Amino acid sequence: MKFTVNWLKQYVDFSFTPTELAHRLTMLGLEVDAVEALYQNIDQIKVARVLSVAKHPNADKLTLCEVIVGDDRKKIVCGAPNVKAGMLVPVALPGCTMPAGFVIKTSKLRGEVSEGMLCSGTELGIAIDSAGLMELSEECRCGDRLVDALGLLDTMIEVDITPNRADCTSLIGIAREVAGVTGAQLKMPVSSAFPLATNHEAFAVEVSAPEACPRYAARLLKNVTVGPSPWWLKRLLMAVGLRPINNVVDITNFVMLEYGQPLHAFDFSLVHGQKIIVRNAVEGERMTTLDGVDRSLDADMLLICDGQRPVAIAGVMGGQNSEVSAQTTEILLESACFDAVGIRRTSRALALSTDASYRFERGVDPRGTINALERAAQLIVELCEAELVPGGIDCAANSFVPKQIILRTSRTCAQLGISVDQSEISSLLARIGIESTVAGPDTLQVIAPSFRVDIEREIDLIEEIARLKGYNEIPSTMPVVPMSMSVQDPARSIRQRLATVMVALGAYEAVNYSFTSERYGDLLGLRADDPLRNQVKLINPLADDQGVMRTMLLPGLMENLKHNLNRQNSDIGLFEIGKVFWPVSGQEQPHEGLRLTAVFSGRPGVDSPVLHYGSRLFDVYDLKGIVEIIMNQLGLSKVQCVAFNTPPIYVDQAVSLAIVVGDLQVGILGQLKRSTLKSFGIKQDVFFFDIDLDLIFDLEPARPLFKPLSKFPSVSWDLACVVREDVGAGKIAASIMDNNFPLVRRVEIFDVYRGKPIAEGMKSVALSITYHSEEQTLDDGAVGKVHNAIMEFIRTRFDGQLREL
Repeated sequence: MKFTVNWLKQYVDFSFTPTELAHRLTMLGLEVDAVEALYQNIDQIKVARVLSVAKHPNADKLTLCEVIVGDDRKKIVCGAPNVKAGMLVPVALPGCTMPAGFVIKTSKLRGEVSEGMLCSGTELGIAIDSAGLMELSEECRCGDRLVDALGLLDTMIEVDITPNRADCTSLIGIAREVAGVTGAQLKMPVSSAFPLATNHEAFAVEVSAPEACPRYAARLLKNVTVGPSPWWLKRLLMAVGLRPINNVVDITNFVMLEYGQPLHAFDFSLVHGQKIIVRNAVEGERMTTLDGVDRSLDADMLLICDGQRPVAIAGVMGGQNSEVSAQTTEILLESACFDAVGIRRTSRALALSTDASYRFERGVDPRGTINALERAAQLIVELCEAELVPGGIDCAANSFVPKQIILRTSRTCAQLGISVDQSEISSLLARIGIESTVAGPDTLQVIAPSFRVDIEREIDLIEEIARLKGYNEIPSTMPVVPMSMSVQDPARSIRQRLATVMVALGAYEAVNYSFTSERYGDLLGLRADDPLRNQVKLINPLADDQGVMRTMLLPGLMENLKHNLNRQNSDIGLFEIGKVFWPVSGQEQPHEGLRLTAVFSGRPGVDSPVLHYGSRLFDVYDLKGIVEIIMNQLGLSKVQCVAFNTPPIYVDQAVSLAIVVGDLQVGILGQLKRSTLKSFGIKQDVFFFDIDLDLIFDLEPARPLFKPLSKFPSVSWDLACVVREDVGAGKIAASIMDNNFPLVRRVEIFDVYRGKPIAEGMKSVALSITYHSEEQTLDDGAVGKVHNAIMEFIRTRFDGQLREL
């Protein structure tokens, strides 16, 4: 938000210097980005009167001018086509430095002496018309400095407005803040406007989308003379970086800066049917905006239409088909309040940000709509010699009931750490337009004004008291910190441990957005009724491919993997520990679950010595080993990776395992199908695992026990058994351990064989069993007895047959 100090003084009296004003605004919470003295580069330019104009004897396009500057007469050679005797013009005398950086000197032009330079507005940076000299009004005095004659000496201040302070996107809003500090009275250009009706004889307004447009008002003006704006209006607009266009457009821009209420003027003769319709666009509907761009619209965008076609994109930009021009004689002036979310969505979708959308996105004052309309109408009557048609239309969808908030004096004092009484609180709030009444010895009934969309709770009002009282008035005190160590969240500790383990295993951590795209369900081949498609939809997504909350981490990791593969990084391991989200029926907030997912492709252990791994590719056994290491680090026992008949549709059933702890399945691991990889654009095998950490957190880890190292050696015996194909090798090993055979310390599978001479439908499972005793060195007799018992157990439990190794 840009404004000038002198402009601000039209709405509130203050004696601060520009630097002091910037400091006061900063202490009020309005960050000042710039304080710039205006037109200091033309303070040497003076006002001159042209006494005579003669033809240059040696040049067809040059003239010899005699001018007077105060009491001094000068001869100046000029090439401007509009120079004439008697006119007042800016002059740069010898020694003057121009804004472009060059210094004016006495020189000869085609043989004639020139003692200065007559200037155009463009050369001085105070106008956009370069057709000739800048002609000054007779109110200017010859010999005065131009900056004094035109009232240019001023200071521009730019304030960075936070999204919650929509009221400060206007001069009146800034002035209200200054009044809160000084206690001065706020001077409003229009204190109240005449009430408008819901219908009018000359035109009609129909609002078919009242939620998107809660208020729409319009007035009609006739006999309008469109032309240049007066100098005072041009000067104010140029000071804040706006280009003057014509008096009608300049007035709407001026009132927008003054009130924070964007306005739009339609050429009423171009409004078909003398009717305005506020509606949503039809999908694919098109219109050409004022910037000359033909735009395609979607159904979420709000349009202002006449009886036949769109004439403006509501809250963003008008259309060329109803633009005010030099031939316009009738104007329909619009002042409306639009839904902030809808305007923000439209502006982003069209990549079109304007001064109007900037304000509508933050929220305009619905009660200030009529006052701004009245102010603009008065200025058009004054500056455009227009005739204001009596009455107007005001379509309001609701009565804009203000919010009432209870403010407690005791809580205010407790929160701020200062003593402030009820009357002072009421007085401070009244300075910034917030009304309050006494509701009790300790309470005030406060009415939140419509222009302060950010005030919703008691704490918001307490913040206002702090701002107005002065943050520097609030004493600094050391916080009371108890001498105790905070309790660390066990889940956070496990998460950190898991991340450390995964990095140690050669994987890199990925952090993806929780927002994702619905198309991933199709890429994974999920059924239409798959629970993973039951996603939380975002009301206002940041982008088209971020419209839902994720229900799994795998798609994001697949995109990360594809990004690496496309850049020749073909050996990659990635993991993510993050939340997934599920909608819960009857609840506003979704359920959040924490998961660990990892993907691996290419060669394993690339960051480790290559001589150890060679050139082999990552396989399911590497994946299973990583999962077992993770579970071991978490202290979980009875962990198995077992086959299951119905893996997810995107997983190769032949290379998939369920991760089971005891009787609880906590995750899955396996290889992704080639068809799934193709849909993601990946051309090499990818292995993954996915673990539900919420289930892991509920499990009790085994308590670590210490015992001294045994002085007796262990013994390893092997056995091979032939079992049916449906008997899991891991289940055999786990059953042996669960049976608590004496001396057995570890059972490992080192081979699974199918083929001749093993019968079809059978397989050979080779186990290595480690025996150990804490009391003696084992001999073959002691080990053999237990070994035979294990073989018998396999025969009876799994119908297995001993196979000679």
